[in-house]
Amino acid sequence: MTLMRQETEEIPAAVARLLSSAPETIAPVAAAFRAFDPHVVVTIARGSSDHAAYFLKYAIELVLGLPVASQGPSIASIFGAPMKMGHAAALAVSQSGASADIVAMAKTARAGGALTAALVNTVPSPLADSCAYTLDIAAGEEQAVAATKSYVNSIVAGLSLIAYWANDKPLKTALANLPEQLEKAEALDWSFMLETVSNAQSLYTLGRGPTMAIAAEAALKCKETSVLHAEAYSSAEMLHGPVSLVNRDFPVIAFAARDAAEDSIVEIINGVIPKNPHCYISSDKSADAIQLPFIATGHPLTDALALIVPFYRFVEQLSLHRGLDPDKPAALKKVTVTR
Repeated sequence: MTLMRQETEEIPAAVARLLSSAPETIAPVAAAFRAFDPHVVVTIARGSSDHAAYFLKYAIELVLGLPVASQGPSIASIFGAPMKMGHAAALAVSQSGASADIVAMAKTARAGGALTAALVNTVPSPLADSCAYTLDIAAGEEQAVAATKSYVNSIVAGLSLIAYWANDKPLKTALANLPEQLEKAEALDWSFMLETVSNAQSLYTLGRGPTMAIAAEAALKCKETSVLHAEAYSSAEMLHGPVSLVNRDFPVIAFAARDAAEDSIVEIINGVIPKNPHCYISSDKSADAIQLPFIATGHPLTDALALIVPFYRFVEQLSLHRGLDPDKPAALKKVTVTR
């Protein structure tokens, strides 16, 4: 068993561990953010952590009604520009908490007046030390280079923060049930895509809203683990140029949750199928696309998050199928320290 597969199987337990301490560790931070009452939220992250932040952008905008922007770390680490952030909250997301540019941007945000919180899997760490608050995502040691359980737990930590901040009871309930739902998601089998995707030179992953963040993470994992070119697009952008590249040898994987965007994603996929029969979608609303089994968790945000778990299992299989080692992606390291 690869480390990646092992750590994917640990996701439900890691999520349960994180949520068990949330009333003591996350609720007080949420109270501080509620009292601060920011006008805007910024996120600071790179790689899979940035995709987690991307997911949280949609969650914050949907649940709290606050605009969210991604802050370019180079503003601090390369350009050294001060920022006026007196009415902002900042969430810095990192597995290691050691990347110099993320730490520099978090320090700049705090110096500019932002209320800062680090979502990290390593405490203590430079990033944790740089922020006013630290949320230990409690994923446990992650040895595989490709992030899996740390990605999921970063999102769960952020969703828990949002749920307490907004006192959102449906989201709290969905999170409480999430470990059980993720157990079911981990058992889903998407391996019927293996031959088609393995033989492709490129593919698209699609989403909209929170599932766009899932599509972005899925595309990254194709590149990281399987040396397969993949690009993530919002389904709303698919017809604005990207569809021109699609042919019979260009698979499309669409991540659709049980949310307000599902019908629009289905509509786009149905329009692409005449160019390529290898279109896959996690929805039962398309009569023509190939259905990916999914878990309905009872909440649109956790529905979206649960989709990454069977994809992680699939992409680990894909890497092995292509004669690669998903635990040792070419030219990559576990901790990327970027200036």
